[in-house]
Amino acid sequence: MTTRRCVRIAVAGSGLIGQEHIGRIAGNPETELSGIVDPAPAAREVADRYGVPLFGSLTELFAAQRPDGVILATPNRFHVSGGLECVDAGVPVLVEKPIAETADDAERLVAAAEAAGVPLLVGHHRRHSPLLAEAGRIIGEGGLGAVVAVVGTALFRKPDDYFDVGPWRKQPGGGPILINLIHEADDLRALCGEIVRVQATASNTARGFEVEDTVAMTLTFASGALGTFMLSDAAAAVASWEQTSRENPAYSHADDEDCYLIAGTRGSLGIPTMRLRTYAGDASWWEPFESRTAAVERHDPLAAQLAHFAAVVRGEAEPLVTGWDGLQSLRVVEAVLEAARTGGAVEVPAPPVRTPSARTQPTRTPSAPAASTQN
Repeated sequence: MTTRRCVRIAVAGSGLIGQEHIGRIAGNPETELSGIVDPAPAAREVADRYGVPLFGSLTELFAAQRPDGVILATPNRFHVSGGLECVDAGVPVLVEKPIAETADDAERLVAAAEAAGVPLLVGHHRRHSPLLAEAGRIIGEGGLGAVVAVVGTALFRKPDDYFDVGPWRKQPGGGPILINLIHEADDLRALCGEIVRVQATASNTARGFEVEDTVAMTLTFASGALGTFMLSDAAAAVASWEQTSRENPAYSHADDEDCYLIAGTRGSLGIPTMRLRTYAGDASWWEPFESRTAAVERHDPLAAQLAHFAAVVRGEAEPLVTGWDGLQSLRVVEAVLEAARTGGAVEVPAPPVRTPSARTQPTRTPSAPAASTQN
C-alpha cells in the first residue's frame, strides 16, 4: 500500500478560526503543523501547546522554513497582503473567507496566483459539507427538473455583547451583509449557478446603529431562476445554516427547520432537512407528491477542507473553491451593498470562463454542479 506524503502546513493567525485549523492539522495523520504565525502575545501559549515554532510574520516563517502550504486565518484586512506573500514564496495558500475586503483587492491576489501558478484556495468550507454536496448532486442531476425559484434565509439573533466587545460592528462594514452574507452567496452559487443581478432593501430599525441589521433581497440567476433572500442578525429565529445544519456544535439547533428551499419544475428540496418532494407522474397541483428525505452521511466540513488542501498540495486535485470563486462571491456581496444603497437593480460582473489546469483535471464534489463556471 502506498503511503501518502505528509503535508507540512503553517497557520497564520491563532484566533478562533485559526485554532480550529490548527487542531485539525495536528489531528490528521497526513498533515503536520509546521509553525504558527501571529505577532500577538497570546499566540505563544498556542504554539507551546502544540510544540511548534512561533513566528511574528510570514517573512520570518519563510526565512526559517518552507512549509508545503499555509492557511491564512488572519483578520480580513491582511488576506491580500498575506496571500501575495505566499504566492511570492511559491507556497500554496488557503485564504479564509472573504478572500479580501474588496473585489478589486481580491482580483489582484487571484491574478498574481494564476500568473505564478501557485494554488490559491478560499475557505468557503461549506462547499465541503455533505449536505451541500448531496443537494448539489440532486439539483445537478435534474432531480428537481429545471430550477425556477430559490428561497433563502439567514435569520438569527446576535447578542448585545457581540457589539459591545466589537464596537466596529456598529459601523458601516460591520453588518451582516459583509460579515455573514458571503457564506450564503457562495452556497447559492454552488447550488444554482451564477447570480447575475441583485436588488436589496436594508433597514437598521431594530438596533438603530449606523449599519444594517436586516436586509431583503431578490436574486436573478444566469439560468433564469429567481430567488429571494432574507438576512437579519436581529431576528429571534433559527432559520440559518448554523442553527439548522448541526455542523457547528457551538450553536443550538433545530432539526426540523430549513434555511434554503430550491424549487424546480418537477420537485423541491429543503436544505438542510433534505426533504425532497417530487412528482412521479404529471407535474400538476392536482397530483400528489412523492416525499422522502435524502440520506446524507455526515462528516466535518473543515476536516474535509483540510484533506482537500493537502491533496491539492500533493498535486492530486485542483482547488474546489478557487480564488475566482472567492472573488465572485465577494462581487455578489458588493452588489447587494450597492443595491441597498441606491435602491436599484445592480448587475454582478460576470466571471471569466475558466479552463482546467494542465497540472491535473479538477476534482469535483456534487456541491458544485456544472452550472458554476468557476471550479
